[in-house]
Amino acid sequence: MRPTRLLFPLLLLLWLAGCAGSPSSTLRYTLPSPPVSEESVAASHTLVLDSLELASFLDSEGIVLQRSDILLHQANSHLWAEDLERQLTRGLRQRLTNRLPDTRVLGTASNADALSLRVEVDQFQGRYDGMAVAGGRWQLHSVDGELLAFEPFQATVALESDGYPALVRALGRSWDQVADAMAERIEALR
Repeated sequence: MRPTRLLFPLLLLLWLAGCAGSPSSTLRYTLPSPPVSEESVAASHTLVLDSLELASFLDSEGIVLQRSDILLHQANSHLWAEDLERQLTRGLRQRLTNRLPDTRVLGTASNADALSLRVEVDQFQGRYDGMAVAGGRWQLHSVDGELLAFEPFQATVALESDGYPALVRALGRSWDQVADAMAERIEALR
């Protein structure tokens, strides 16, 4: 009986040493960039992306996974390489520039002859059912500040495989879908 008593603590000690000795590596991700197209010099319209706001749980370094209908988890070693709000803002500007070739899409600027776009992002995460989801609402204001549109958006894209790289690529495709729907609606409102 004596050897068994000593064996268990020894195995426990070896197991704990193994856990402590294996450092986890941190990986950083960026959203896929859309193709860059040149902005039209003779654009007949101007759109200012006035603001993009993230829900507070998304405003962090860790990529967010929704593990159930009520449980969210921020990854500790799978992080955004750059502030997510900046990535989404830059990506949306480029996507709208590509989809609205007759429109100059600017960042926050004071332009008296421009439509103004505000975006709130409430969801931008992987979901327990193998989907990447982007959701929120956007509003478009006229040159005079009149509200032209206030619309929700929701885009879901299936992950092509398991893992964070597939999730980040799917989130990029969901942002493409959001930009497609916005551009189509903005075009119809002008």
